[in-house]
Amino acid sequence: MRRITPNIGLLNSFIRLTCGFTMLAWGTSKLVKRPYSTSTPLMVIMAGAMKVAEGITRFCPLTYLFEEKMVEMTNGNDEDMKSYDDLVNPS
Repeated sequence: MRRITPNIGLLNSFIRLTCGFTMLAWGTSKLVKRPYSTSTPLMVIMAGAMKVAEGITRFCPLTYLFEEKMVEMTNGNDEDMKSYDDLVNPS
């Protein structure tokens, strides 16, 4: 099994923790005020919890996928890159 290493920096993790706890506090306060209003506070709470988890573990799945795709694109064949360039820039 492959070990997952941190892929975000310390400052980035602190920012994610701050934003995540802010989102959790806002969503919780909205749910306490009106528990059956809409699903918006629940989505904010889930996103905030995800940001807190990313800040604690210092691992972001989206950053990981982006880095893997970039490595795949740079190590790929030149023919694949030419076809990709044609799709992006049709001129």
